[in-house]
Amino acid sequence: MIWNVLTAALTLVYPLAIWWGHGSVEPRFLAGLLLLTIATRLPTLKLSLAARWSVAGGLALAAAAVASNAVLPLKLYPVLVNGVMLAAFGYSLLAGPSMVERLARLREPDLPPAAVAYTRRVTQAWCVFFVFNGAAALGTALFASDALWSLYNGVIAYLLMGAMFGGEYLLRLRFKRVHHA
Repeated sequence: MIWNVLTAALTLVYPLAIWWGHGSVEPRFLAGLLLLTIATRLPTLKLSLAARWSVAGGLALAAAAVASNAVLPLKLYPVLVNGVMLAAFGYSLLAGPSMVERLARLREPDLPPAAVAYTRRVTQAWCVFFVFNGAAALGTALFASDALWSLYNGVIAYLLMGAMFGGEYLLRLRFKRVHHA
């Protein structure tokens, strides 16, 4: 539980810390924040292939930042996270059950067929979200100012994610009402 809170806090603060530190702290030292963020994911390594890929990619980005003393590898971390999430959600569509179905079955083990189809569509919607969010993260890392990168990856992306969660929740309530589930 404490690891989840620490991971969430570091993930939320990360873009702002990179923005504040850039120009006054060398990127090779800012890489320490990325390493700390990665370290909070270590307890999940046995549980998830996605966590292992996220850690490996994060270590590669931190190493690139240290070696080059450039901030770009640090700004690519949100791209990595979106890519790993896209891979995990997308793979679940191929291998089954879908990621959202797995999560739904934690609360409701006996999902009716209509709910299974619905969770598959929600997983597909999250894949689309990760594609566009990852593309925006990449675009801001490569072409935008540090302030805009930080604003998008530290605020706007989370607002969009919250809107996605909220919208899906409202659709789920409607789905349950229509299907008497």
